[in-house]
Amino acid sequence: MTDDAVLPETPAGPPARGVFISFEGGDGVGKSTQIRLLADWLTAQGREVVATREPGGTTLGLELRAAVLHGDHVSARTEALLYATDRSHHVATVVRPALARGAVVLTDRYLDSSVAYQGDGRALGAQEVERLSLWATEGLLPRLTVLLDLDPTVGLARLTASPDRLERAGAEFHARTRRAFLERAAGDPVRWLVVDASRSVEEIAAQVRARVEALLARTDAADAVADLVVEPAPAPAAHPTGASR
Repeated sequence: MTDDAVLPETPAGPPARGVFISFEGGDGVGKSTQIRLLADWLTAQGREVVATREPGGTTLGLELRAAVLHGDHVSARTEALLYATDRSHHVATVVRPALARGAVVLTDRYLDSSVAYQGDGRALGAQEVERLSLWATEGLLPRLTVLLDLDPTVGLARLTASPDRLERAGAEFHARTRRAFLERAAGDPVRWLVVDASRSVEEIAAQVRARVEALLARTDAADAVADLVVEPAPAPAAHPTGASR
């Protein structure tokens, strides 16, 4: 399959009433910290929050995470397919059910990571990898994607655990993925929020909260309108015909 290959149209999944937010960026940029802080703030507002991650947001996902990040060497295409498998199962069993309940879903990585890491980083082709994930998820995209942008050398230096397969991929690989994230964000500023991840944790959290607060206000207003039920006017009573006087 080439980048010009045409796949069948991706059918839309069931409508979602919740709000789907993804966090993206290189390793060590602070995604898990910001997700935790945002989840705490949203919970305090009385909202149901589901915080999850890819890969590893399900039992199957944990097995796939171990295989793709810490297992034996796999080819770039196999890697992309494993991530798409995890994503399809994750969306079907965790993300869509939560959105149907009206929850706010916060995920540490989603489709854009595959496009950046496998599409550009592994040079498989961004369009091809994106089409694969869109097919796997029935076209589900986040309402907001927060990109925590940081020099990859700084982010990798923050890591304390033993590096996984992607973290060991080399400086040029991580430079390509960073460029890919920034290019995607520049192409869709409505969906993306780019944050300088070298700022303090508190400054980043405040910037993210402000954008999320505005998004939720618009979503709540739209839901309120959708919930208005206008009762149809009663049909006029039929007059009998041919009645005697």
